[in-house]
Amino acid sequence: QVQLVESGGGSVQSGGSLRLSCVVYGHAYFTNCMGWFRQAPGKEREGVATIDTDSRTSYADSVKGRFTGSKDNAKNRLYLEMNSLKPEDTAMYYCAERPRCARIRPPSSLREWWYNYWGQGAQVTVSS
Repeated sequence: QVQLVESGGGSVQSGGSLRLSCVVYGHAYFTNCMGWFRQAPGKEREGVATIDTDSRTSYADSVKGRFTGSKDNAKNRLYLEMNSLKPEDTAMYYCAERPRCARIRPPSSLREWWYNYWGQGAQVTVSS
C-alpha cells in the first residue's frame, strides 16, 4: 500500500524559513512526478510546486523565487524549501505523487487531478 508522509511543518515568523519533507512508502518507481499543494482554512487546495524525476520544476506564481522543490530519487523523498515566508503562506501542506511519470506538464501538474497518491499533510503557520 502506497503511503506518503510529510514532516517539517511548524510555526515561524514572517520572513522565516521552513523545510518540508515527504517520503513515499510502498513502492519505488523509476520515474514519478511529485507535487506540493496547500490548503488554507476556507480556501480551495492549490498547487504550489511540482517536480519530476529529472528535477524539472514548476511553481505557482505566489511562491516563485521563495520556494524550491527538490527530490532524492534514491531515497524516494521530496523536499520543499520555503524562504521569505509570509502570513498568507499559512496552510496545511500536502505532498502528492503521480507514479510512472517521466515529465511534469504545467499547468496540469499543478492540479489535484494529476496525482494518484496523497499525504496527510503538515501544518505551516506564519505569524506577522
